[in-house]
Amino acid sequence: MMEDGSIPAENGSDRDGSALIFLGTGCSSAVPNAMCLIQKSDSPCHVCSQSLSIPPERNPNYRGNTSLLVDYCQSDGNHKYIQIDVGKTFREQVLRWFTLHSIPQVDSIVLTHEHADAVLGLDDIRSVQPFSPTNDIDPTPIFVSRYAMDSLAVKFPYLVQKKLKEGQEVRRVAQLDWRVIEEDCEKPFVASGLSFTPLPVMHGEDYVCLGFLFGEKSRVAYISDVSRFLPSTEYVISKSGGGQLDLLILDTLYKTGSHNTHLCFPQTLETIKRLSPKRALLIGMTHEFDHHKDNEFLEKWSKREGISVKLAHDGLRVPIDL
Repeated sequence: MMEDGSIPAENGSDRDGSALIFLGTGCSSAVPNAMCLIQKSDSPCHVCSQSLSIPPERNPNYRGNTSLLVDYCQSDGNHKYIQIDVGKTFREQVLRWFTLHSIPQVDSIVLTHEHADAVLGLDDIRSVQPFSPTNDIDPTPIFVSRYAMDSLAVKFPYLVQKKLKEGQEVRRVAQLDWRVIEEDCEKPFVASGLSFTPLPVMHGEDYVCLGFLFGEKSRVAYISDVSRFLPSTEYVISKSGGGQLDLLILDTLYKTGSHNTHLCFPQTLETIKRLSPKRALLIGMTHEFDHHKDNEFLEKWSKREGISVKLAHDGLRVPIDL
């Protein structure tokens, strides 16, 4: 991030290798919080009021729905672009961050779960696909659990149906190749040449969500929605179990207290100490988090605990060898 708060575009040499691009780092309601801005009884909080005076590209407290783009540079030098989650703010993220980071397309999609903040941008996938008024294009592979697949067939029947019914007009919609994956750490799958291991976690005690472990040269775990770790999942990504992570990307909703479906800041930091990755970046924040102030706290915490931890921000690009 530059001195004025803006996020610089990389030159060509910076884009030669693989990278992770944080398209969104906020909670489901995103930041700024709309209610915080429109309520009459109180002034907006400092974080939300910034949105009225600082453009999003210069404001790390402006957060869309959590989403990660894996820019995977293959051994032949070709790049593949793997989108993790396609939430309510997907179109805005494309206009802002795909353009800044010169992302030309999405080659495959991986979904953590089927909640609104992870899937309601699926209709806009057509905006990053070649134009065809008759839908005569190669579909984009999309990897989902069976539960998510069944739910999405109800939410988006026109994206799932394979053939038009008799008399039904052709309408341009996103073309998707639905591929069901298992909620099992022992059942990896390959998306655009990169292997992903599902990491089932509890997102509330009545719901299993998926995180993902990927990368052979660097071990990366992405876990955006979690309230409790299953023992088998924790073993795979802990230093004392399956091996130390090079980077853990982890959920943190509120600064204090606890929540029934997400980790909050105190539990997130305890989890990081328990898993002991080399580095962690936090996502899923509400407007309670101030990027600069809370990263100042985390800088001190990191020195004390020996683990580098920071809040991520929308538009952040992290070069990494996968």
